[in-house]
Amino acid sequence: VLDKWFALQASAQRADTLDQVLALEKHPEFTLGNPNRLRALVGTFSGNHWAFHSADGRGYRFLADMILAADRLNPQVAARMVPAFGRWKRYELKRAALMKAELERIVGTAGLSKDVFEQVSKSLA
Repeated sequence: VLDKWFALQASAQRADTLDQVLALEKHPEFTLGNPNRLRALVGTFSGNHWAFHSADGRGYRFLADMILAADRLNPQVAARMVPAFGRWKRYELKRAALMKAELERIVGTAGLSKDVFEQVSKSLA
């Protein structure tokens, strides 16, 4: 039930959706160590085109931060979150540049797992 609740909050089409997701990241029931909880909150948010692709790029920054944090605990789950950035070339120039910058930040991170490195490299190619 909690996973569904997290997913519902992350899929909302409201002006403060990212702020709500950021608050839920600190919720006592949320943990990066729980792949289902991570997918419910972060995975659902990255599929929320209305909030994830906000013009300020905060959604991209959040996803990149979560990929990097999850990579230390569960590289396979972290790698499965990368495809949200995969079609960055299809967006208008400003959003494409913001998404590409986050991909470059991820791939440039020391100690990155081979799983995430491979997915990000494919996205940048």
